[in-house]
Amino acid sequence: MVKTFYLEFHTQGRSSIVNITEEITKLLKKSQLQEGVLNINCIGSTCALTTLEYEPALVKDLQDLAERLIPASFYYHHNDTWGDDNGHSHLCSCLWGTSLSLAVSNGKLEVGTWQQVVFIDFDIRPRQRKVVLKFIGE
Repeated sequence: MVKTFYLEFHTQGRSSIVNITEEITKLLKKSQLQEGVLNINCIGSTCALTTLEYEPALVKDLQDLAERLIPASFYYHHNDTWGDDNGHSHLCSCLWGTSLSLAVSNGKLEVGTWQQVVFIDFDIRPRQRKVVLKFIGE
């Protein structure tokens, strides 16, 4: 069985982090997948997916980490190409990654008690975003 769903939402950019766990859980139930894998991909080259404990201090820590590792104020050759000053956004996306796979057992995501799935928008402006979810298994 393979079932495909999409999530669409608006983000603020600038390393905004959106907890998408609740929406994923609803779609998992709708998919009726009991045993298998969920593959999630964000559509875009300035965003990423990961898991973390979604609480305000850790969200801020992750945003601060992105700025320390790949500062927006640094010179990036990509900015010369398009003049949009988001070279750092593309690099953050490369570093974090645009896809995530999670195991599904007994109809539930195999995640820790405090582990949530989050979408990160590294771009420099608000955007409409799209994520594709593929539920694979039985």
